[in-house]
Amino acid sequence: MTQARHHGGDRAPLRLFGNRTAGALEAVRRRTAGPLAAGLPLLPVLVVAVVVLIDVAARAGVPWLPLLAAGPALAAATNGPRGVVCVGLLAVAMGTALSVWHAVPPREPAAVVSALLAVTAASCLASALRGRRERVLAAVRSVAEAAQQALLQPVPETVGPFQVAVRYSAAAAEARIGGDLYALVPTPYGIRLIVGDVRGKGLPAVGTAALVLGVFREAAYDEPDLLAVVGRIERSLARNLGPDDFVTAVVVGHAPSGDLEIVNCGHAPPLLISACGEVGTVEPAHPAPPLGLRALSGQAPSLQRLPLTVGDQLLLYTDGVIEARDHAREFYPLTDGVARHACADPARTLTALHDELLAHVGGRLHDDAALLLLRKQTEDDPVPLPSDFGSAARSSVSGARADAVT
Repeated sequence: MTQARHHGGDRAPLRLFGNRTAGALEAVRRRTAGPLAAGLPLLPVLVVAVVVLIDVAARAGVPWLPLLAAGPALAAATNGPRGVVCVGLLAVAMGTALSVWHAVPPREPAAVVSALLAVTAASCLASALRGRRERVLAAVRSVAEAAQQALLQPVPETVGPFQVAVRYSAAAAEARIGGDLYALVPTPYGIRLIVGDVRGKGLPAVGTAALVLGVFREAAYDEPDLLAVVGRIERSLARNLGPDDFVTAVVVGHAPSGDLEIVNCGHAPPLLISACGEVGTVEPAHPAPPLGLRALSGQAPSLQRLPLTVGDQLLLYTDGVIEARDHAREFYPLTDGVARHACADPARTLTALHDELLAHVGGRLHDDAALLLLRKQTEDDPVPLPSDFGSAARSSVSGARADAVT
């Protein structure tokens, strides 16, 4: 599976590293190497037994005995050094017994036994090195999980008047971390969220995503105007990104009036799912360049207001969803998928969409993909402000809302 990170409706994010990773590796090893009473791996022992049975049935003598080395060699891939030694000694014992049973000259069995011992020793070394690499990989994965937990913090099931659900899949399946980003922050000015896609992949993309999320979380709480939040991110990226780097993003804020404020910076347009099930695209009225490229284009982003009633839903996503192709090179039809699976439970909707997306691409995505779904479930409540903001802050908020660009 391309692994998915779950927040919101499932209340159980997939934690695919650390202790769970080590446990999963151990479970796989136990299933494939089912220990017998003597601690021997089952499959390598069966290989030795098959070679012995064939040799006895065919009365072939020495020519079949070198195949006993397949037992310890296979044990190196499924078991630790102790299991390899046990299988190797079993193979040596069987080889010696068959040689005596066939009454072959002593020189030939000695060569076979020497070869079995040499293969067993090499397999023990390979098994020890494999075990060490598995431990290192588990440690690296736990660090990667900690990094992603810091970047993509859990999103609550319910925040304000909204139900929220998130699904995230990284193309780098072993790392579970990529260049797509999302965040939702309750602020004194309402709920604010971002979904974005960093140009490129790997560690550079992760570093850029961390920068964007850090600036967004701080600016979303400090700035009363959503365009000012986007401006803070733009200025930070202009100082830190290379000339060819950029980030597409949609920044959304929930105004006290009940409308959603949307700033689209070169990103795929969100989908609006009405309470009656109709699906439409929220195209930006004035398209803006991606974050990091404003200086080149000279175009500033604009604020767009979107009325939202109870039961309406807004789906934000990244390019990895709509650019996912099947074996016939056909793109995934997201709008049709949303129309098929939309329901009153955002978590269930995204689970169905994610499963269908993976089925469309044959089980593994080739680009990072993120889905974030908001559903308005109640009428708007007044946005609570901390007591230390005082009347001046409240006036600032009201003024900023009144001056916002439609």
